[in-house]
Amino acid sequence: MNVFVSAIDTDAGKTLATALLGRFRLQQGRSVITQKLAQTGCDAISEDVQRHREIMGMSWTDADRAGDSCPYVFPLAASPHLAAEAAGETVDPNVITAATDRLVSSYQDVIIEGVGGVCVPLTRDLLLVDYLAARGYRTVLVTSARLGSINHTLMSLESLKARGVPVAGMIYNRFFDGDKSIARDSRTIFERSLIAHGYPACVIDMPCFDGAAYPDIDFSRLFE
Repeated sequence: MNVFVSAIDTDAGKTLATALLGRFRLQQGRSVITQKLAQTGCDAISEDVQRHREIMGMSWTDADRAGDSCPYVFPLAASPHLAAEAAGETVDPNVITAATDRLVSSYQDVIIEGVGGVCVPLTRDLLLVDYLAARGYRTVLVTSARLGSINHTLMSLESLKARGVPVAGMIYNRFFDGDKSIARDSRTIFERSLIAHGYPACVIDMPCFDGAAYPDIDFSRLFE
């Protein structure tokens, strides 16, 4: 099964969510690999994929060494279209698709981490959300109670729904909980918005933790 992990903006918790989803499926006895569409702001190899492997308890794989787990890595910390241009390149969505398909041929589950929010441009002419629509990926949206999250979350759902992208639910990153009443209210709004758009009212909490032990979260509803 392919699951795509996007978010309401950058630094929302996509990398951790992707890794924990992969870890969960491994614990269920599935053969699993994660992929990052493109990585900006680092050299040679994807730091996010390295984090996935650490949390999943996996060694670096042949697919990682071949570059299939992250087809594009750019030094400039910017949107993929601009980071690619700064490196004298252009992101080719067909290259990404081919890499994903090779992973699909070898693993039962491929958990794909996006870049930034749902409307980030992969190229000057292609938004991430349009790529998701073309691929028909089952998408999980990472959100939070951080100031501005309600606006970003509802706009993200509008964009996904308008393009017919299937949404399995949300992962609610509790790291950004400040005021508990705001966090509870935001969660209620997110559930109601999922229902209003015809999606499952599935909001799964990703608790704040100290990193000493990774939390065991039941993500079963996202794979139904």
